[in-house]
Amino acid sequence: MDKMSTLEYINQMFPTEASLSDVEPLMQKIQSEIRRVDAGILAAVRQQSNSGTKAKEDLAAATRAVEELMYKIREIKTKAEQSETMVQEICRDIKKLDFAKKHITTTITALHRLTMLVSAVEQLQVLASKRQYKEAAAQLEAVNQLCSHFEAYRDIPKIAELRERFKNIKQILKSHVFSDFSSLGTGKETEETNLLQQLSDACLVVDALEPSVKEELVNNFCSRELTSYEQIFEGAELAKLDKTERRYAWIKRRMRTNEEIWRIFPTSWLVPYRLCILFCKKTRKQLEGILDDNKEKPDVATLLLALQRTLEFEDELAEKFGGGAQSRDLGNDIEEIGRGQNNSQNVSDIRKKYEKKLAVHQESESEEKNGNKDLSVPGAGFNFRGIISSCFEPHLTVYIELEEKTLMENLEKLVQEETWDVEEGNQNNVLSSSMQLFLIIKRSLKRCSALTKNQTLFNLFKVFQRVLKAYATKLFARLPKGGTGIVAAATGTDGQIKTSDRDEKVICYIVNSAEYCHKTSGELAESVSKIIDSQFADRVDMSEAQDEFSAVITKALVTLVHGLEAKFDVEMAAMTRVPWGTLESVGDQSGYVNGINMILTSSIPVLGSLLSTVYFQFFLDKLASSLGPRFYANIFKCKQISETGAQQMLLDTQAVKTILLDIPSLGHQTSGAAGYSKFVSREMSKAEALLKVILSPVDSVADTYRALLPEGTLMEFQRILELKGLKKADQQSILDDLNKGAPAISQPSSTAAVGSTAPPPLAVAAAPAPAPAPAPAPATAPALTGPASVGLIASREDVLTRAAALGRGAATTGFKRFLALTEAAKDRKDGPFRKLFNA
Repeated sequence: MDKMSTLEYINQMFPTEASLSDVEPLMQKIQSEIRRVDAGILAAVRQQSNSGTKAKEDLAAATRAVEELMYKIREIKTKAEQSETMVQEICRDIKKLDFAKKHITTTITALHRLTMLVSAVEQLQVLASKRQYKEAAAQLEAVNQLCSHFEAYRDIPKIAELRERFKNIKQILKSHVFSDFSSLGTGKETEETNLLQQLSDACLVVDALEPSVKEELVNNFCSRELTSYEQIFEGAELAKLDKTERRYAWIKRRMRTNEEIWRIFPTSWLVPYRLCILFCKKTRKQLEGILDDNKEKPDVATLLLALQRTLEFEDELAEKFGGGAQSRDLGNDIEEIGRGQNNSQNVSDIRKKYEKKLAVHQESESEEKNGNKDLSVPGAGFNFRGIISSCFEPHLTVYIELEEKTLMENLEKLVQEETWDVEEGNQNNVLSSSMQLFLIIKRSLKRCSALTKNQTLFNLFKVFQRVLKAYATKLFARLPKGGTGIVAAATGTDGQIKTSDRDEKVICYIVNSAEYCHKTSGELAESVSKIIDSQFADRVDMSEAQDEFSAVITKALVTLVHGLEAKFDVEMAAMTRVPWGTLESVGDQSGYVNGINMILTSSIPVLGSLLSTVYFQFFLDKLASSLGPRFYANIFKCKQISETGAQQMLLDTQAVKTILLDIPSLGHQTSGAAGYSKFVSREMSKAEALLKVILSPVDSVADTYRALLPEGTLMEFQRILELKGLKKADQQSILDDLNKGAPAISQPSSTAAVGSTAPPPLAVAAAPAPAPAPAPAPATAPALTGPASVGLIASREDVLTRAAALGRGAATTGFKRFLALTEAAKDRKDGPFRKLFNA
């Protein structure tokens, strides 16, 4: 109780002064409570002292109890050990009696088995001497089982004696069996009716003997059966390649004749199976000798016939003995070669194709169910395919040579008979020689894959490569060539390619055919890699032939561009013959522009319908990259160009640009037109810039040239001055200003500019070079750092602004209209400029 609570308690007990009279009784009460509490504390202390003494006494009692318990446990353990010793002494005699009983039982059993063994060996010896094979086989099994019980006692003299005796009896049985089997096939089986039954019983004895005895017997029998075969077919008369079929007829006849006799052998022995294996090995050895001994190359027909009969015989053996049926889907991959683009296949053909596949699948399942027994025969995993036919592989070179010769002859015939046109309704626009060539190749591949799938098939694949390369060469040679000879050199057409409308179609057919061959060649390689032996699969590659066809495609498209360029020669020449220096007014687009439009209108729709989108786009890119720079260069070939002539030529340039931009729509292929349009705009903008430089005033022509044609050369600029009609003397100061990077100061008189009627020389290099030769002008005009002079243009932006505003307020009304039209038509791609003039 703290101080505050004490005060509260006192105030609560004595709230008034009158209550102070009760202080004395309260003090007595408190003292009485104190005495009571002290007495309780004293009693608790005394009780705690007594409890400590009692706890010590309890602990001592517990300790004594534990010691008594430990003593009793030791006593019990001692008594248990004594009991165990007593039990062991009691059971010791019982164990001795048990062991004695076990040994006596084992001895009695061993003696009983020994008696049985002695008796069985004696009986077996009697049966062996009488050649009673059936009973001997059963007795032999019994003796074998009895001997297994005495395996641990083989060092005991009596057991060793019995084992040696048993061994001798087995040797006697073996000699008897081999002796009896030696008479099989000599005709005695027909004379002695019980001989076959006796030999059948002898097989039971052989099964009871060691496995090596059965192997030796079967090998001897097979060798004896094939002795006559070796004697017959090693003779000079039948040891020939054309007699190969008779070998297989002999073994078939032998197996058919002796089928009943050979049933004496157990099925598990697989005697016919092993006989056929030995026959195949001997036949292979003899055929190898025949093929190696031939000094001259064997006749191809004879060689292939022998190989074909060999393959058929191997297939028969594989099916008979469960070696697995040859895959019937072998030609499916070959059939698919070249069908990727055959869209003309009707519904009935597709239905027949899949019905045939379903029938083959059902038939193979039925054969699999019926042939489960043969397939499950032990030891029937030998692969008969190739055991004989593989010896022909090194000698099939003559066959490959014949195939190559035949393919090359067919190729020549196809090219000679090619009309270089496609039939009506042919959606692929592919030459018939391309498809016929791959049909011939497929037939050749089928023939070879039916004979071999090893080195010979790989060699034939390399022949296919050479044939396809030769066909690519034929396509390449059919492309139109440039003019050669004295006449071509004299007329200036040396190397120039001229194409007619038919030539353009032929070129498109060649492109499509080369594309078809490129794709089908890859399919051919894929099919060959699936059917050829795995060691050659990685080496099957048709990339070289595909590269040849890619080169043909590229050359054909370039030739197409060059041929179209040659058609523009007349129009380009007409452009240079226009009197640009004497034109009086700007009119409709010029005649050569209409000529260009007519050429493209007649050719592009045909090309767009024949070429695929990829190759048509490639053609357009090549055309734009050729025609744009050519048009630019053709401007320099013109004579003097007046201001009105430059305006008309700029209008023609815009018209040509519009025509070129309309080519994708004209060819009905607009999928890749965006990139082409940018390319055309970039190339034709150079010609527009050149004409704007020609239109610029003489005092600012150098700055305009640097601004609009920053990559232009000094020779081009000199030619521009000649096109503007400036004389040599007037040109020199402007050239000096261009070399110094400063604008022209003086301006030649208009009389001199207009009065110059003589055509300027085309050879720019003939102009006298200024002396001393200053450094060439930079790509962009540098900004002037000094104070601006009157008439000077301080930056490229000023030049561009001034060039765009040429003639504004300073020329005729027609020129003002022309400038307004060109500014408004910069980004237009629709319609010719005459629509603007007629507006």
